[in-house]
Amino acid sequence: RLSCIRNNIWLASCGVLSSGLAVLSSFGLMLFCGVPFVVTVANAPFLILGVGVDDMFIMIASWEQSSRKKEKSSVKSLLAETYAEAALSVTITTLTDVLAFFIGTWTAFPSVRSFCLYTGTAFVFCYVYTMTFFGAVLVLNHKREQGNRHWLTCMRVGVGEDQAENSCLYNACCTGSCSGQPSQPEGEHPMSIFFKNYYGPFITNKWIKVLMVVLYGAYLGGSVYGCTQIREGIDLRNLANDDSYVIPYYDDDEKYFSTYGPRVMVVIAESVDYWNETVRLGIESCAQNLE
Repeated sequence: RLSCIRNNIWLASCGVLSSGLAVLSSFGLMLFCGVPFVVTVANAPFLILGVGVDDMFIMIASWEQSSRKKEKSSVKSLLAETYAEAALSVTITTLTDVLAFFIGTWTAFPSVRSFCLYTGTAFVFCYVYTMTFFGAVLVLNHKREQGNRHWLTCMRVGVGEDQAENSCLYNACCTGSCSGQPSQPEGEHPMSIFFKNYYGPFITNKWIKVLMVVLYGAYLGGSVYGCTQIREGIDLRNLANDDSYVIPYYDDDEKYFSTYGPRVMVVIAESVDYWNETVRLGIESCAQNLE
């Protein structure tokens, strides 16, 4: 927003900070408990950031709607209304994510188990910080706006001074708004108007509903067919970049050596006196016999 009062840069920054705190808390707890840190866990913060920012948008949208409905209400009632609207959605999304990752801990792969433990725990902390830390930030930001304070310096903005010789941009950045009036709750968001007045009536039309059912049936049928075509295995080429030197290696390996079958390896599972020449000759003789 152009208004130096209605600008919510710090509010959004605190929403990202909330996700960062969740990552730090979960990683610290898992490391303290001795859970191994594997390379794939480094991808977890990006997942947490996505969910945390989504929760932040839900909280802010609910707060804005509550502020428009109850302009004269106390901060306590506004926050209660916000949690009543947003907490259910945030709780359901967090619960499904946590269950999905904790179910993944049943796998036999230790690296996947560690990744699921770290990420699932981070989702729990993300939920806790959203419900506590970010809610407090919403209240502080609301008090700043009600006090007509600048978003960056938190100093009171001069409203009502003579602005005739000042430009609209100067007034917006330094006095709160082009008109110089105190900050007021904004009207309904254009996106909300679009969904309420246009998209909602369109999607509830009976012919559109029939079309949606048909499209979903086609999607479901295609999904079932796709599940029947899944084959176990992996092409190692897909794990490397297209311009990687590994790609020609795999091509040549398949071209010249694919007819020889899988590579056979022999493992000696006990202590061996490699310094003893007789033992070394015995190992060499064993290898020759296997060949």
